[in-house]
Amino acid sequence: MAHEYFATVVWDRNGQTFPGNAYSRAHVWRFDGGVEVPASASPLVLPPPLSKLDAVDPEEALTAATSSCHMLFFLAMASKKGFIVDSYEDEAVATMGKAPNGRTGVVAIKLRPRIVFSGAKRPTDEDILALHHAAHEACYIANSLTAEITVEDRA
Repeated sequence: MAHEYFATVVWDRNGQTFPGNAYSRAHVWRFDGGVEVPASASPLVLPPPLSKLDAVDPEEALTAATSSCHMLFFLAMASKKGFIVDSYEDEAVATMGKAPNGRTGVVAIKLRPRIVFSGAKRPTDEDILALHHAAHEACYIANSLTAEITVEDRA
């Protein structure tokens, strides 16, 4: 199963002073279907005006991608088991730090989903844990990362 995924990242100096590292890191991510996402360096790394508060930074995108991938597998697996999920909201958190190799990176991602079920067939706590475990094992993004990924119940 080999798939390719494409993104176009566009940055332009727009006449800003480049030497001295005083240029804006604001840029745009373009995806298929015409979706454009304003992007920037993290304001936690480079304060405004070198970054944009109203843009997605790569660390946030990694956090969202991990959460989204996990959720999509969780929903598919819950559906196959006959459970009805009415809503799924995850306040995921990524932690930046030093990896064992000494490099700085995202070292942990905590998924904190709040899931609402309905219908006659309700999952037990054990069912939910099993669904999360299976979703984590199947998630393409989680399988691509070295950061520790955990799920914390927000119920």
